[in-house]
Amino acid sequence: MPMKRVYTFGDGKAEGNAEMRNLLGGKGANLAEMNLLGMPVPPGFTITTEVCNEYTLKGRDAVVKLIQKEVEDAIAHVEALTGKKFDNPENPLLVSVRSGARASMPGMMDTVLNLGMNDATVASLAEKSGNPRFAWDSYRRFVQMYGDVVLGMKPKSKADIDPFEEIMDKMKEEKGVKLDTELDVEDLQNLVKQFKAAVKDFTGKDFPDSAWEQLWGGICAVFDSWMNERAILYRRMNQIPEEWGTAVNVQAMVYGNMGDNSATGVAFSRDAATGENMFNGEYLINAQGEDVVAGIRTPQQITVEGSRRWANLQGISEQERAEKYPSLEESMPTCAAELIAIANRLENYYKDMQDMEFTIQDGKLWMLQTRNGKRTGAAMVKIAMDLLRAGEIDEKTTLLRMEPQKLDELLHPVFDKSALKRAKVVAKGLPASPGAAAGQVVFSAEEAEAWAEKKKKVILVRIETSPEDLRGMAVAQGILTMRGGMTSHAAVVARGMGKCCVSGAGEIKVDYKAKTVDMGGKTYKEGDWISLNGSTGEVYDGQVPTTEPELGGDFGAIMNLAAKYTKTLVRTNADTPRDAKQARSFGAQGIGLCRTEHMFFEGDRIKAVREMILSSDVDGRRKALAKLLPMQRADFEGIFEAMDGYGVTIRLLDPPLHEFVPHQTATQKELASEMGLTLEEVKAKVDSLEEFNPMLGHRGCRLGITYPEITEMQTRAIIEAALNMKARGIDVHPEIMIPLVGTLKEIQNQADVINITAAKVFEERGESVPYKVGTMIEVPRAALTADQIATVADFFSFGTNDLTQMTFGYSRDDAPKFLKFYKEHGIIKTDPFEVLDQEGVGQLVRMGVEKGRATKPELKVGICGEHGGEPSSVKFCAKLGMNYVSCSPYRVPIARVAAAQAAIEE
Repeated sequence: MPMKRVYTFGDGKAEGNAEMRNLLGGKGANLAEMNLLGMPVPPGFTITTEVCNEYTLKGRDAVVKLIQKEVEDAIAHVEALTGKKFDNPENPLLVSVRSGARASMPGMMDTVLNLGMNDATVASLAEKSGNPRFAWDSYRRFVQMYGDVVLGMKPKSKADIDPFEEIMDKMKEEKGVKLDTELDVEDLQNLVKQFKAAVKDFTGKDFPDSAWEQLWGGICAVFDSWMNERAILYRRMNQIPEEWGTAVNVQAMVYGNMGDNSATGVAFSRDAATGENMFNGEYLINAQGEDVVAGIRTPQQITVEGSRRWANLQGISEQERAEKYPSLEESMPTCAAELIAIANRLENYYKDMQDMEFTIQDGKLWMLQTRNGKRTGAAMVKIAMDLLRAGEIDEKTTLLRMEPQKLDELLHPVFDKSALKRAKVVAKGLPASPGAAAGQVVFSAEEAEAWAEKKKKVILVRIETSPEDLRGMAVAQGILTMRGGMTSHAAVVARGMGKCCVSGAGEIKVDYKAKTVDMGGKTYKEGDWISLNGSTGEVYDGQVPTTEPELGGDFGAIMNLAAKYTKTLVRTNADTPRDAKQARSFGAQGIGLCRTEHMFFEGDRIKAVREMILSSDVDGRRKALAKLLPMQRADFEGIFEAMDGYGVTIRLLDPPLHEFVPHQTATQKELASEMGLTLEEVKAKVDSLEEFNPMLGHRGCRLGITYPEITEMQTRAIIEAALNMKARGIDVHPEIMIPLVGTLKEIQNQADVINITAAKVFEERGESVPYKVGTMIEVPRAALTADQIATVADFFSFGTNDLTQMTFGYSRDDAPKFLKFYKEHGIIKTDPFEVLDQEGVGQLVRMGVEKGRATKPELKVGICGEHGGEPSSVKFCAKLGMNYVSCSPYRVPIARVAAAQAAIEE
């Protein structure tokens, strides 16, 4: 049986359903399901995601040939249901062509509306509808959209406006009107002529009249858009595989631009920014779908409540709101009631917040899409907990609904309340995506990227955003737009990314060429500081100070659920009592990595460290280390106290010694004077520490083996601190970790020094405390010989930063120079220093765990590289049966949820 590549739907029947999301894409699967639920959906068909992959591999001509018969049959199916004919001027069937991947990618791919129009069909449409303005407006939109999407007529640069918009703006200026809806039939006819002339100038060919030629152009343009720059970037940012492909959805057109009894809009069954259980959305009278999301016209609210909230934010009176900006509930109450009923039904059916697109044609409601809506981290937590409390979903589903990385948004700083009272408000827009952001103004995605590369914080200011701005939005602290509503591209994408966004700030004036924005009676130039409050829609002058957020009860409830289901503990990487306390407040159960070298750089300690390094004999080194001992001991006491009752893994000195010595002549002179040495002697010692490849040089356990007095001092500091804390009633669990071990004899050497030193301290003090000695597995050889190393080690902690570096042969410091290129060209899918490489490095980790536990079944195993806070890496570690993962304090909640999800998914 030949492979089926096209699936039809319409009139309450469908060949697909919601379960076929991978094949039909999210949009196609849900269109089929809405049909099966008996909802008003225009008939159409879906070309599968598999065809997209065939298109990428075989090219346009081969794929058109493959699907031509099925597409022709599917068009015939739509003709039969609508009673209209495709490519027939007498009774024309017009269609929309839309993308639809299995993962939602709002605005990243292309759409063409009103396809099938030409000079003959426009006349027929005008006659049949009795509305020539609607017919010519649809034709104008089609030529503009097809010219952009299929024929590639786009602005030459970011400073230029869309070539079609330029023609239209000139006409509006000549006519003395502001809105597209104020242009009459003759104006629209002139626009079509001018648009077609512009197309001919650009392409050298006449605009295509054949509906079939247009259809194949539209279908292929959607497949091409899967590989456009913004779609590739969005996939990379959201780890969506290229091989998933996009489906293409072709549907009979319904028209929101037929006059004042027609409209188009976007709605959410709950608030996507806050999670509030309130149906909300926006619509435009006499418009088509792209108008709402493009943000070109600022839309009106669907509900009366939403409309009143919007008016309040804009400073508009109730009388003016009701007269000029009525809600859909007021202007089309029957359609609004039907829409709200459908939204409730869809949410109850899918058990999640729905994002819906609709069109009202001549007073009849049509549903064009439903999907689980993009939402902020705060909304994600609130919606899931509300649905759990309502009995709609269970605890495990609640946890699985969490995108662990999005929890990070809840931990972002918020504006200091006292500073906000003093802040000067210079503009007000819509609170499109919550958060607090301060940065320097830039006006294009390219500038945002360039400034961010220099570690500058930026606010991207645009008239309205388009999918091409994604790169800039990704690196900006926040986004401010002059146009667009709560469902515009800027708002939807910002919420999905967890970025602060204020949209539709209509009072501001943006000038791309001059690189200025006027607001609050002041002209802001590129580089000037402003602050955005995404929760209120306010824009402030300058940089407003921030403070730590207060976490709500729902966040705590999610953390409690994570604790209930997880099998893998989460520890933290912390070098100070302050970090340890912060991580513990997020639920960390111990310290997986305390880096002792970070303590050496504080205050006068660095002098003692340098004295130790410059000493020419053991006695000199011991004398200098004796100065460090009380400082280290005090550090460990603070950390043991902060982690009362939990294990604390302390790594012995790891970096090469050259990192601690001064390299400037002035500092070297000062050091020489303090130590009674000549400048030449200091220079000679510093030079002798230089290494060609320090990361593979004299560091880690190699330091402790050549200078055992360092290991002795650090062990003494740890054990004495543990005894002191024990005496104060603190429950201490010290774990001493030997870094960079590659052979059995290396760990044996250092373990002997540790055990002898601990025994001496116990004898001196007349008391003892249990402690563990383990190692960091970060050298490939250690993983390969883990069965031998486990004969000495009480625990393994995988240092996957160095293990990745040594396995790939990539220098962590130099790799960013080429890893970006590697990702862009498909050599690697993700940065292996951010996401654990499970195929390569992961196999060494697996081998290390299995070999270690074959020797010592009770061996405690964890991970302490930065991968310990990355969700997919956490899940991999949980599947290997690790006891814990360890990460920086602010990633602890992310790791806790990921670990709980891993346990549920088992």
